[in-house]
Formats: sequence, C-alpha cells, structure tokens
Amino acid sequence: MFKIVEKRLLADNIYLLRVEAPRVARSAQPGQFVIVRVDEQGERVPLTIADYDVESGLVTIVIQTIGVSTRKMCALEEGDSLADFVGPLGNPSEFVNLSAEELQRRHYLFVAGGVGTAPVYPQAKWLNEHGAKVDVIIGAKTASLLIYTDEMAKVCDNLYIATDDGSRGFKGMVTAKIKELVETEGKQYDECVAIGPMIMMKFVTLTTREYSLPTTVSLNALMVDGTGMCGACRVSVDGKTRFTCVDGPEFDGHKVDFDEAMRRQAMYRTQESEANEKHEHKCNCYGK
Repeated sequence: MFKIVEKRLLADNIYLLRVEAPRVARSAQPGQFVIVRVDEQGERVPLTIADYDVESGLVTIVIQTIGVSTRKMCALEEGDSLADFVGPLGNPSEFVNLSAEELQRRHYLFVAGGVGTAPVYPQAKWLNEHGAKVDVIIGAKTASLLIYTDEMAKVCDNLYIATDDGSRGFKGMVTAKIKELVETEGKQYDECVAIGPMIMMKFVTLTTREYSLPTTVSLNALMVDGTGMCGACRVSVDGKTRFTCVDGPEFDGHKVDFDEAMRRQAMYRTQESEANEKHEHKCNCYGK
C-alpha cells in the first residue's frame, strides 16, 4: 500500500497527491509516468510524475476528476493509501542524455495546458538545475484553472501566462503567445516541449512547424495498461505504429498523427459515460 501524505486542491476538480513511494522516487526521471490503482478492483490509471524527492521518498501526482477512478482517488484523504503505484514507466525525456556543455547552450520553450502543467514542472526544474535556459507558457481557459504558476516561476527564466478570457496574463491561445515571442520579441529556441490536451498539442506543433522549431509532445493520456500488452495506446508516428507506454510517452510532435490519436482517445467515451452513470446511481442509493 502507498500512503498519501499530502492532499491539496489546486483548482476546480484538480488535486495534488504526494505519495510515499521510495523506490519510484529513487529511479524517476523527467518525462516518466506511473500506473495507479485506487483499490484492488480499480482500473489502471496512467499519471505523469509531477515531482519526486529521493530523500523523502515522496512522489507527486496531479489528478483531474474526470471519470469514476479519478473521482475515487481524489476522494481519498491524507493518511489513506493507494493499492498500487507502479513505476517509473516509459522513457525519460531525451534531454537527460545530453552533456552538461550541450545543456548549457540550449534554450527550451515549454507549452503547458491545463493538468499538463504538472508534468512540465519536473522537466523545467531538471533543465534549470543543469544550466539550460527555460521559458514556460502556461495556458488555461480562465485564471481560476491555472495551476503550478508559483512553483514554475522558481524553475524557469521566463514564465508567461495565457488565458482564453484574458483574466490573467496574455489574452488568447498559447499558440498566439508562441507567435508573439518568436515574431515580435525575436526569441530563438532550440526545442519546444508541449504537454496538455491533445488538441492543444496538435495546434502547437502546427505553429512551431512554421518556424522549423523541433517540438516534443507527451501522449500519456492515451495509455491504459502501461506495458504495451493491451495495444490501446497505439499511435502513428512518421507513418509507423508506436506504443505510447513503451516507445514514449514523448514523441516528435511534427511526426504524430494527431487526428488518429484524438479518434483513439474518444473510443471509450461511451463506456466511461456508462460507468459514471452507474457510479452516480450507486452513490444516490446509499445517500451519498
């Protein structure tokens, strides 16, 4: 069992859980993920690692309450335990293999959307600690949905906030902010990393292609079992079939077939809806 030592509400329906998982904390690297089960009957939920601390043995995950399993996880309190917390899984970000000299010459642009802001944090933090220059754009529909802004500001050179309604920072989409940074401010980047909703990552890659800016995306949301056995995370990259959990979760965004990936992401919406309805009915029957 894996004890929850901290639970915090970050935004509407978005929770931070800090979990005792010393083996995962010792081995984790930026870009990797864990598979979590709330109980013995729970489904396997892939969650990107949002932070890890070797000394304390704690691993941080950020969860948005979307379906039955995530709602059950977020209903747990400090002191409760998760049945399974398996990882680290997947391949770490490619930049961990660069030399110190190479890192110190590079300038990264991270584009984070919604809950995708959490897994951007350990990557930006690692790069900052290794001497790379890091700029981060955090995007959300409105200011109340922003997360990790204070934490991110401490591990990057420049933090830009973009909200659709202009309630904080730049008014507009993250893609418009990218254009402003490159075209108006003359920023030059060696690589862009985008993590967030699939549709956001698609349009970020379309934007960065205009500038021939190499772009990495994380397709963690496609996974089910995390081992490559189920095949649910198949994605076409450069015309070839790849499995997000074992070949990724990060890929060259300019080579990903996002339309196919979004169709695959929507495959189980009917089952998810039915599960939510059953869960609501059960809760109502017990007066919860």
